[in-house]
Amino acid sequence: MKTIIAAYFQNRSGSRASIQAALHTLLTVPWPSQREFRACIQLLSVLQWVLSFLLMGIVFLFLLVYLVFTSFWPVSALYFAWVIFDWDAPEQGGRRSAWVRNWPVWKHFRDYFPIQLVKTHSLLPGHNYIIGAHPHGILCVGAFCNFITESTGFSEKFPGIRPFLATLAGNFRLPVFREYLMSGGLCPVTRQAIGYLLSQNGSGNAVAIVIGGAAESLSCQPGVTTLILKNRKGFVRMALQHGAHLVPAFSFGENDLFRQVVFEEGSWLRGIQKRFQKLVGFAPCVFYGRGLTSIQSRGFLPYPKPITTVIGEPVTVPRIKEPSHETVDLYHAMYIRSLLKLFNDHKAKYGLSERQRSAWISPAHGTCWY
Repeated sequence: MKTIIAAYFQNRSGSRASIQAALHTLLTVPWPSQREFRACIQLLSVLQWVLSFLLMGIVFLFLLVYLVFTSFWPVSALYFAWVIFDWDAPEQGGRRSAWVRNWPVWKHFRDYFPIQLVKTHSLLPGHNYIIGAHPHGILCVGAFCNFITESTGFSEKFPGIRPFLATLAGNFRLPVFREYLMSGGLCPVTRQAIGYLLSQNGSGNAVAIVIGGAAESLSCQPGVTTLILKNRKGFVRMALQHGAHLVPAFSFGENDLFRQVVFEEGSWLRGIQKRFQKLVGFAPCVFYGRGLTSIQSRGFLPYPKPITTVIGEPVTVPRIKEPSHETVDLYHAMYIRSLLKLFNDHKAKYGLSERQRSAWISPAHGTCWY
């Protein structure tokens, strides 16, 4: 018995010593600095955004379908009934939420890169506008941050203007994800949705359209900006039909966020990408970014590169219900000149050299800046 008692107290003494040693080790480990903690929060804010856009719609679709075969089937039934009733909401202005646009997470998202919005001219609340956003990049990070959140102060810089960002209409067919998109001010990139905002939603609306679309993302690579613009004239025709002024916007640094394997024009792999893009609406880019553990690792998160979105001078557009091809070409050329001026006036200030110039390339692409 004495031996057992002695062993018991010896074991307790050893355990106490082990706990004390572990606590001492824990206390000697340096705690993350405020800067490291802030960087971690910023990284997590970007992670949630990427996962939201890549997975939210699919996850909720499968979840609601799964619930149909469980005792929770009324949840799916009620939501799908709501979607049928609310089917046209995205085409009719959606449901913007100031609360969602001002979530604190967006400030951490902004600071990760960082992203800033530069105003060069005022936008008057008495007019409506179509903002041409360039370039597309891989995920349109600059356009999202500046037009869908208030983290860069869009409403402060342009008082009385309500920004919207047009995206693929298919995104609004995914359950729950559609509510998330509409809450920030995203709308389908369709004539009906954009026309509603420009003609039936009062004045002071600014609809941002990424003119190059998914096709432009296939040519996205650091150091080279290729814009698919020369034959994109539908946005000009819509501006004329509704009397909406055209505003160029350029996001310097957008193409530096990811590395992409760019396939040669005419190659069979590029052909597959283009066919897929025409069928589905988005281009299957082969790209990579940084990993979650370090900036040296590879993953699907964007690199922390600065993005500066500059809003240029509006091109005044008259209202013409049925504009001729010549009129559309005229204002399209005026828009391109305004965009070129915006690029050349700010390229040196935001990371490009004065020697970098603009040049026309094949009509299949549009304008290319080297």
